Amino acid sequence: MMLDTDHPQRDGRRLRAEASRRRIVAALMTLIQKGQTTPTAEAVAEESNVGLRTVFRHFADMEALHREIALEVSARLLPKTAEPFRAADPSGRLVELLDRRGLLFEELLPFKRAGDAHAARSPGIQKEHQAIARFQRAMLVSLLPPAFRAQRDRVEALDFAMSLDSWKRLRTEQSLSPRRARAVMGLAALAIWRGFED
Repeated sequence: MMLDTDHPQRDGRRLRAEASRRRIVAALMTLIQKGQTTPTAEAVAEESNVGLRTVFRHFADMEALHREIALEVSARLLPKTAEPFRAADPSGRLVELLDRRGLLFEELLPFKRAGDAHAARSPGIQKEHQAIARFQRAMLVSLLPPAFRAQRDRVEALDFAMSLDSWKRLRTEQSLSPRRARAVMGLAALAIWRGFED
């Protein structure tokens, strides 16, 4: 009986390849978190301690790597906003959602900036941005009473006020600190909400 000695070698190669891929993804995420919106493949290779050829063995181009990051970030961070709410009333749950989004959006902000820089050339990144927006909207709408949901313009205004794009503007274009951005987002969202309650 012949023993197949190739299996351990194949398994070892596969494990090493998966480890290299994970290091490459982690390296790009680290560079983006450090503020590099469009890191080069050379920078990713250096950060991940792999050769440049290894980067392109796993990813056809940098756009493919950025698409992978968009999926990774969504899978890792978005479920945090779907945890059960403590408040029983819609107003209390809205405040909880504002607090959650402030923390989540601050984590997402570097990736949002990087994604925006690549989205025009990447249908995959555009698709992921749209999926994030749909997820945010569905979470928000699920908290709203039917009478509020019936006021479509008010729903649109609240969805806009509490969006990642609004957070990016507050933090980037308006140069607000995270604390002030959360306060301004809350002021806008609660004004829309209280207009319905009045």
